[in-house]
Amino acid sequence: MKAVIYCRVSTEKDEQASSIERQREELIRLAASSDIEVIDIIEEKQSGYEIERPGIFRMLDVFTAREADCLLIQDETRLGRGNTKIALFHHLQKLEVKVYTLSQHGEFQLSESDGMVLQIVGIVEEYQRKIHNMKIKRGMRRAIEAGYDPSKNLSNQQAAPGRERIDFPIQEVIRLRNNKLTFQEISSVLRGMGFNVSKATVHRRYQEYLSLESEDASG
Repeated sequence: MKAVIYCRVSTEKDEQASSIERQREELIRLAASSDIEVIDIIEEKQSGYEIERPGIFRMLDVFTAREADCLLIQDETRLGRGNTKIALFHHLQKLEVKVYTLSQHGEFQLSESDGMVLQIVGIVEEYQRKIHNMKIKRGMRRAIEAGYDPSKNLSNQQAAPGRERIDFPIQEVIRLRNNKLTFQEISSVLRGMGFNVSKATVHRRYQEYLSLESEDASG
């Protein structure tokens, strides 16, 4: 396995310097004894309640890029405290990152209470996904009722993703807007068609259209 070592102390005081050095040395020994390759060592002097830490962002970038698959820390409080700790452990779980600690002499096990919190967070996220999908279906239903024919746009589904300027049928936006759909509902319809477009982009492109129409009319 490849690992990131993360060490943290909460202040800049001189007595904390030896603490962070001790964390680093002990975690390097843990990696060696467990046949784990260390690819990065991150050290920070910030509060565990603060989530906006450069070292945390650097660590998450490594795991998101799949450059490492486990994290070595002295104990759970080094990663974070309070809600910050829960949020970070949840994110690491989603990235399928294993966490090893000196305090537990191996792979970290969440307490029963923290495990219950993460379970609840997972349930909430699942329902958020369901609500999002329901909104897309609702938008599509309203669009079809307004006269939209999805079969006419099937050929565009593979062409839309990855373009610098997202291409989507502005005439459909205009027609759906004329049928009183909101920009949020229109963007949901477009995503259902395969166009990965946000509400803001739909609104901006619609305003561009109105501006051009106004110029043509005045010209």
